[in-house]
Formats: sequence, C-alpha cells, structure tokens
Amino acid sequence: MSHVKFEQRISLITLAASDLERAAGFYEALGWQRVPSPDGVIAFDLIGQTLGLYDRAALADDLGVPAESVGGFSGITLSHNVRSEADVAPLLTRAEEAGGRILRPAGEVFWGGFIGYFADLDGHIWEVAHNPFSKLSPKGEFRWEGY
Repeated sequence: MSHVKFEQRISLITLAASDLERAAGFYEALGWQRVPSPDGVIAFDLIGQTLGLYDRAALADDLGVPAESVGGFSGITLSHNVRSEADVAPLLTRAEEAGGRILRPAGEVFWGGFIGYFADLDGHIWEVAHNPFSKLSPKGEFRWEGY
C-alpha cells in the first residue's frame, strides 16, 4: 500500500462545454478572467482552484464514454459562496444576463442560509450561497466551519 497521502483538496474542476468560446464568454460576463492555457482548454484561476472548460466530445473521448453522457445534471452542483445575503440575488441576475438560466431564485433555506441556483450555458448547475455559519476568509477562501 502506498504511503502517499490523498490530500483534502480539489485542484481543478473541469466542465464539458458544447462550444468553448461561448462557454468562456459566459464566465467572462460574470467578471472572471482567463489565464493562459494550451489550445483546446480554457482556464480560469479561482481562489485555491482552477475552473477548466474542455470540449464536450474531447472530454467524453478522454473518459471513454459517449458524449451525450457528459454534462447536465449529474447529481453534482458547484457552489459560489458570498460574504452576505445581499450578494446572492445580484449574482444570480448577472448569471441570467450572461445567458444562464435561474433554477431557484434567491431565498432562505432550511438550514439558515440564503441561496439560489442557476445553470450555465451547458447545464452545469451552480449554487450562489451565503452561509452565515461558514464565514469566508479575508481572501475569500471557504471552509465548512468558517474562518
């Protein structure tokens, strides 16, 4: 058995995109900036991770699965936590203006937070959330029990 530790980290989140430039334009409309990357991959450095966009057919080929099985709702959501409840609705609006689809408008949730959901251009589901029990660090880092 290997002694290499599987550290508690997600380094890269890759989303399948049916049209790379269109998908990148959506995230740029949210205010995100691309970083240099090889042809065929579009990357956005985040706080502590990177979001990668990769052609749907190419990703399916890499995975060895049919392209139609990649993307859409797979039981996974991506969450963008914010510093205050008042930040949730404007970010949902910005996502909608960029071409996203609101799945759940901003509102209170049973556990005491304030959330909303949107789908990006390829159907990947994002939660915009304010969790009063998980305050962000001054740099915007998230940790379950807060900073």
